[in-house]
Amino acid sequence: MAKILIAEDSTTDLKFIESILTEKGHQLSVAKDGEEAEKIIKSQAFDIIILDVVMPKKNGFQLCRMIKRDEKLKATPVIMVTSKNQEADKLWGKQQGADFYLTKPYEPTELLFAVNKFLNR
Repeated sequence: MAKILIAEDSTTDLKFIESILTEKGHQLSVAKDGEEAEKIIKSQAFDIIILDVVMPKKNGFQLCRMIKRDEKLKATPVIMVTSKNQEADKLWGKQQGADFYLTKPYEPTELLFAVNKFLNR
């Protein structure tokens, strides 16, 4: 299964994502803010990175931009999972390099669809 980083500051949302992905056997790492996520991303490789947008210290858009500008990281799929559901937010996420943009609330099947999309390429 996949090695996935989840960067999410909401305990409730994090538990929801973890429950969906651990049931499928994925190996998960967790960051509670953008700076912690950046340190983890730079220290180990992941198959997929799931980013909340609104986080302390560094937001998901900033992290996504950093990942996609780094030659060693840019091929790593980034899934944005966020309550920012305006079309302008989605467009901005895509411009930062997000490979998939999922708005809260969402169904477990939607997250699994996004994850599987990148595992099956």
